[in-house]
Order: sequence, then C-alpha cells, then structure tokens
Amino acid sequence: MRILILGADGFIGRHIAVHFRTKGDHVIASARRVSRLSRMGFDTLRCDLASPEASTPAFWRENLRDVDAVVYAAGLLTGSEARFQAVHVTALQALLQTRPQTCPALFLSAVGIDEIDTPFARYRRDSERICREEDAIILRAGLVLGDTSYGGSSLARALAALPLITPQIGDGQQAFNPIHAADLAQSIDDLLSRAQPGQYEIGGTETVTQKDMLTAYRSWLGLGRSVALPLPRWLARGIGWVGDRMRLGPISSTAVDQLDAGVCATVILPENSPPARGFTQFLNARPAGTQDLWHARLYLLRPLLRLTLAFLWLFSAGLGLFLTPETFLPLLPGAPWPDGISVLMARLGGVVDLALGLALLRGWRPQLIAAAQFAMVATYTLAFTFLVPALWLLPLGGLLKNLPILVLIAISAILEDER
Repeated sequence: MRILILGADGFIGRHIAVHFRTKGDHVIASARRVSRLSRMGFDTLRCDLASPEASTPAFWRENLRDVDAVVYAAGLLTGSEARFQAVHVTALQALLQTRPQTCPALFLSAVGIDEIDTPFARYRRDSERICREEDAIILRAGLVLGDTSYGGSSLARALAALPLITPQIGDGQQAFNPIHAADLAQSIDDLLSRAQPGQYEIGGTETVTQKDMLTAYRSWLGLGRSVALPLPRWLARGIGWVGDRMRLGPISSTAVDQLDAGVCATVILPENSPPARGFTQFLNARPAGTQDLWHARLYLLRPLLRLTLAFLWLFSAGLGLFLTPETFLPLLPGAPWPDGISVLMARLGGVVDLALGLALLRGWRPQLIAAAQFAMVATYTLAFTFLVPALWLLPLGGLLKNLPILVLIAISAILEDER
C-alpha cells in the first residue's frame, strides 16, 4: 500500500510513518521540513499546509496520484487565525475533495475539543465537520505518549523530574487514559483497512489522575519522593499566557486548558479492533535510560536558558546605548580610530544586542538567533583581544567569561531543536 502521511515530522506522525514502513507499506512522509525524514529513509513530500498552493485541487491531484490511503496527522496547537484556517480547513477540504473515492482518508483529531473554546478546539471541530461531509474517517485520540516524547509528554516528564517538588494544575485529580503512540498507529492501520467512514475514539485501558501519572513518571525515572505542589488555576493560566507570547511550545494556554480539563477518551472502535495497552503496562515495558533522565531534567532549563541569554543581551544593549563615553573610552587606549568611531560602534552594538534580546524573548527563529549570538560574542572576544589583550587577565574574568557564554549559546541551540 502507498500511504501519504501529512504531519509526518511530528511526534505522532513519525510513529505512524514508522509503523507502516515496518509492516512493508510504501510511506510518503509529508511535512513543512522533510530533510530529516528523507535522511531517515522515507520518500517525502515537502508541503506547508498553510501555503496557498496546498489549498488548490491541482496540488493534491498531482500528489495523490497512485496513493492508496491518506493519514492527516497535521495540526496546529498555537498560531494565527489565518494559519489555523489554512491547515485545518482549506487544505484539508481541498485534499478530501480531490482524492479518488477508492482512497480512504483518516483525520487524526483529539478528545476533549467539545468542552473547551480555544482556536485549537474550534478549528478541530471545523475539520471534523469537513471530514463528515467528505466521508473521511475521524479518529479522536486521548493523551498520546510513547517511548520518546515531545511537547506535552516532554513537559509531563520534566515536571516529574524536578527536584523536591512536582507541580500540578489544581488538585491534580483530572483523569487521563493515555495511549501509546505505537498502539494508536496500529488502530489507524486497522481503520484504514476497514475503510468505513465514521467517527471513532481511542484511549488506553487504564485511567490515572494527573497526580498519579506524574508520580509514575518520577518512579520510572528512578527518582526519589517529591512534594506535590498544586498550582492555582489563575497562576497556571498566567504561565500559559507567558508561554504563548514567548512561543515556549507545550507551555501554552491551550496545554494548560487541556491539563485542567483532563483528557479521558471513551473507546469507540469497530468490533475486533486491536487492543491498546494501559499506561502502567507500556510505561514499565522498558527501563528509563540516561537519555530519558537528561531530557527530562534539561527540558525546563530550555526556557530558563533563553531568558538568561535574553537578559544578557538586553542588559548589554542598555550599556551600549546609554553608557557615557567617559565610562568606556578609557578601556580602549590606543584604539586605531577616533573616539567618535568607538562611540558609534558602541551605539550600533547596543542596537544589535537589543534586537537579539527581543528575538530571544519572542522565540523568533531560534537557530538563526543562536548563530547570530555566537557570531557576536566571538566577534566581541576577538576584537577586544586585539585592542585590549589585558582584558583576559582581569581578576573577575573579563573576556574569560565569554568562553562559557559561547558554550551556553551552543547548548541553547541544541535544546531549541526539538525535531
């Protein structure tokens, strides 16, 4: 079978793609960025579902040729109204209206979207309406976990791995019945083979509370007991609001609302569908490794590191823009240009530093900004080494501090690259 998977570079999408490839099907993995999928050995289709091209029947007519089935696992958690509309409505509608009648299509939706009023939930409901009109299969999934983690599942592990305390939203009694991503992929395979349009729902066979789930993760990681720290809902939503503005991924208003409401799926599947495992069963199916512990402990250091670097650049910007020349010109004795050039360089450097600090706060193009930070610190270090080599010998570090800053920037770039 030739199967096209939209959103194949996501956490769930990769599990689906690997499942079908393992059973011998020909997978066409589609995403906005497909370079890594290609290096993993998949045939790929580069497609930004928010682009005008993806909303045209001509695009899908060309790319659905000889395709036997489609899985639409793409979607947005946050974004502008225009992107939500494009990804969840217009591109999906164009695809479904263009596909051959013999090509079953499955749209992966989410449990709980009827109870909350967020852009994510509203546009998912719009997607489901289109799927019903076009005789596509709708599968609502509960909380999806796996041997790897991403987004909300990474956040859960990170909260469980904090020293001494385990934060939870409210009293922590919200109900979840998580499903393993591999079990979800098996159910998608089964539904496509049946090719029966309808709306289905899937979750695991074990229901746990938010508090119990975090406690189980902590135990799985081999960490000692901690004290539960209930977060008032207003505080959790405030943290989510900050996460939205800084683009901190799973730390968002949508994630907070979902955790506050709980995600408990009712299993609604055809008879003789493959069974899904319960949370405790699949969590204990393999031991936690060093990479699991490191990832959990480093995950919440990512926003902290970004804030620290933003503070560094904004403070540096203030010095470069407002420090009087009499304060810093004595540090540049014998500079091979007039003092006015040194002042101009300080002011221009302050502007660049300000731009870097604001970009970090916004979470804009993290890899590009990391490269720019590295280049700026390296340039400062080389320039002052040439102009004032004695700065390396200052008792409080001087230029010597730039070396760990360069390492922190490199670590930040690694942590920001989740895919």
